[in-house]
Amino acid sequence: QVKLVETGGGLVQSGGSLRLSCTTSASIFLFYTMGWYRQGPGTQREMVATISSHGRINYGDSVKGRFTISRDIATNTVYLQMNSLKPEDTDVYYCNGARVNELNQELNFWGQGTQVTVSS
Repeated sequence: QVKLVETGGGLVQSGGSLRLSCTTSASIFLFYTMGWYRQGPGTQREMVATISSHGRINYGDSVKGRFTISRDIATNTVYLQMNSLKPEDTDVYYCNGARVNELNQELNFWGQGTQVTVSS
């Protein structure tokens, strides 16, 4: 069973920082695009940042310049460093692993989510 285990959420004041971690198996980490998404009540899930198996990185417009995604191959862990946090960053953050297989099927795995709350 595929597992993505997230840690690092919590409560922080506006302007503060948090770091999220997502650990998974090597078979996911090495061959899937890993990413972070967030979702609030009644809203669509929003892409925050992704990093491909080749190291290509993308950020959502609302977090560019403030958030940094990185990965540690030795521990199969993806990190999201969040700086200059704003109240509007408050959401549940989900780790994701995604790829398209040889049959052109999209494979997606999600973590359980971790709450990030930024107080003003």
